[in-house]
Amino acid sequence: MLKGVKMDFIDQLRELGLRIAKIKDTIQTEEATKNAMIMPFIQILGYNVFDPLEVTPEIVADVGMKKGEKVDYAILMDGKPIILFECKRSGGDLSINHASQLFRYFHVTDARFGVLTNGLVYKFFTDLEHANKMDERPFFEFNILDFKEHHVEELKKFTKSSFDIDQILTTASYLKYTRAVMNLLSGWMKTPSEDLVRIICGEVHNGKRFTPALKEQFTQITKDAFNELVAEKITERLRMAMEPSQNTKPNLVPEQESDVIQTSPEELESFHIIRAILCETIDPDRIVMRDAKSYCAILFDDNNRKPICRLRMNNPSKLAMGLFDEKDEKIVSLKTTSEIYKFSTQIKKAVTLYLSSE
Repeated sequence: MLKGVKMDFIDQLRELGLRIAKIKDTIQTEEATKNAMIMPFIQILGYNVFDPLEVTPEIVADVGMKKGEKVDYAILMDGKPIILFECKRSGGDLSINHASQLFRYFHVTDARFGVLTNGLVYKFFTDLEHANKMDERPFFEFNILDFKEHHVEELKKFTKSSFDIDQILTTASYLKYTRAVMNLLSGWMKTPSEDLVRIICGEVHNGKRFTPALKEQFTQITKDAFNELVAEKITERLRMAMEPSQNTKPNLVPEQESDVIQTSPEELESFHIIRAILCETIDPDRIVMRDAKSYCAILFDDNNRKPICRLRMNNPSKLAMGLFDEKDEKIVSLKTTSEIYKFSTQIKKAVTLYLSSE
């Protein structure tokens, strides 16, 4: 980063994420996790971790017969706790059973938010179900190694400059139950429940008895229908994004080796998919397509030495893509361009390596 240039909130989070990705496996203790991972996170939120009147470490939580228990950090505003942090070592278990101090101290303070974290994942709790009693399920989770722009917008509400209890609580209920429904739907996509399959079978196969054979058949049909629906929605959004406009054109840089090289619709669609995968990691303008005779290269910063992947789609009936692990290319077959989403992790990893060397 250039000196004197102020980084945006999301850029600070990305920089911290890259740093944590390198050190997380070497952090073995809770104290080291606090110093190297959690304190920088709190600092990014805008709170001065070196001012005990703003961030108080080891705050004592005396509740009833429990004496001397401590919550790791309390963020204060006007002298009163507003957010409590309970910390575990890097990668440690974050089940609700490990939040006992957070539960107890939440009950006896004015704080409306509790955070359980291992330096990688931050689980945010409040008291939506019973007043002054912390819920057992978080209403928001933030993963420093894997976050999207809408996660950042929610996290921004907890920054010192934007903190507004009423505003956060207004969206907390929506976030909590939306996440619960998404988890339920995600589970159904992988393993549809018998009740769901029975309802679907009754709607589309009216009059037939729900036999074990019909249950098995419609369980598979339901899973396939879920996957097809998601694939169709992705394709639909990509087509809308690819519609020509005066202001948006793909950043294509053709190779000079031939004037008759033509970029296929599959390659163009794949290019947009890869930009969609990476748009929250880097500026999409840094992703460049170079078409050649044998393959279509997707490059980082238009640099041949920084390949993100290679599209091998000259034959529409035989689609393939080359992925890079360090210097080696591994070619994978694709049934459709939408299957590129399955390799999001590998695609992001290639870019992360280039970013870490900047």
